[in-house]
Amino acid sequence: MSDLRVETTPIPGLLVVHLPVHGDDRGWFKENWQREKMVALGLPDFGPVQNNMSYNAARGATRGIHTEPWDKFVSVATGKVFAAWVDMREGETFGATYWTEVDESKAIFVPRGVGNSYQALEDGTVYSYLVNDHYVAGRVYPALNLQDETAAIPWPIPLDSAEVEISAKDLANPVLADVEPMAPRKTLITGARGQLGQALASLHPGATLVDLDELDLTDDAALAAWPWEEYGLILNAAAYTAVDKAETAEGRPVAWAANAAAPAALARIAAARGITLVHYSTDYVFDGSEVEGGHREDEGFAPLGVYGQTKAAGDLAVSGAPRHYILRTSWVIGEGHNFVRTMARLAADGVDPAVVDDQVGRLTFTSELARATAHLVASGAPFGTYNVTNSGTPRSWADYARRVFELTGHDPARVGTVTTEEYAAGKDLSPRPLHSTLALDKLASTGFVSTDADEALAAYLAG
Repeated sequence: MSDLRVETTPIPGLLVVHLPVHGDDRGWFKENWQREKMVALGLPDFGPVQNNMSYNAARGATRGIHTEPWDKFVSVATGKVFAAWVDMREGETFGATYWTEVDESKAIFVPRGVGNSYQALEDGTVYSYLVNDHYVAGRVYPALNLQDETAAIPWPIPLDSAEVEISAKDLANPVLADVEPMAPRKTLITGARGQLGQALASLHPGATLVDLDELDLTDDAALAAWPWEEYGLILNAAAYTAVDKAETAEGRPVAWAANAAAPAALARIAAARGITLVHYSTDYVFDGSEVEGGHREDEGFAPLGVYGQTKAAGDLAVSGAPRHYILRTSWVIGEGHNFVRTMARLAADGVDPAVVDDQVGRLTFTSELARATAHLVASGAPFGTYNVTNSGTPRSWADYARRVFELTGHDPARVGTVTTEEYAAGKDLSPRPLHSTLALDKLASTGFVSTDADEALAAYLAG
């Protein structure tokens, strides 16, 4: 009996699992699938949802080469098979091969897009496979001819032998040169026409871009009809950000639907299908109390208004998805109408604004938020919540307004100041957190180097 171990192969992601088999005169026993132990050894936590069995009555039965859009964990219950795999995914390893004999002491993890085939070496062979998506009849996926000369699989029983039985369908499969590779799972960006959505789209060419008119995240029927099996990453930039309107009878239910119910629905879908979900949060989930070093990711929620309450509820829902990133940010600046553009316009128009000077934080440019998103996903950083803003010295809104005036060639002394209380007098406004600075240590621990907010502001205005 050998120890449980996992072995890599020339096909990326295709793993051989050596299983300890406990035997005596009565037969044998093995732990065919042991999530905790196998994941600890490097097997993906792929979340199987269906278990299938395949019986080959006679030696020589040969199946394949079939490619499916799900992950598989293949093992033998009785008998022995010769198994071969061909990488059918887009990319440099397209056409790579691996083969081995599989009996009760060996299992194979087959990633999505890798073609698999099996030849029974004994009568009465039974093999089992776990998959992480449900089979749907009628769908067609890439397949490869068993005799393809490029793959050159050394079948133990020659395919022209009288012992070999192959289905007519498998005999008609194309050669590798005629196979259309399986594309990787796609990226979905919601809220794609917003400031953040545009920045995310620039770093994810080929992503599916949707707004409310293409996919209503609050519509159960629309979500059920979406082809989620095609997606591996959701970047949820959709949100209700009208902070003051969220306090009204009209805006309150819309805010709850967009900021809480919609992320909860996406979290359920992501959990069920093994999709990575990236969701964007806000400093408004805190009450703005002054915290040395800034608010940390594990600080308890204490929102002051409806907007912050709905965003906190969305965070809690998304945190239930196994593969999630919550990126908490503040004072977002991107393309379109925003604070920086407004100050630049007022400076040019000769208007001397009075700007709040007792709210302190850092600007977050959407390019920085998009860059952090790409970094966390590509680097495989641990799932969880990360604060993401530009770095540097925290400043007040008035400080940033003066800097905008200065960078656009105007006298910063033209910017006056006002307190939050004075600014809100006589207006129906949502309460604002006074201290919005977010600690960036956790993000930095992943290897991400944040761009200084002052430098980013100068580059933004220069552009």
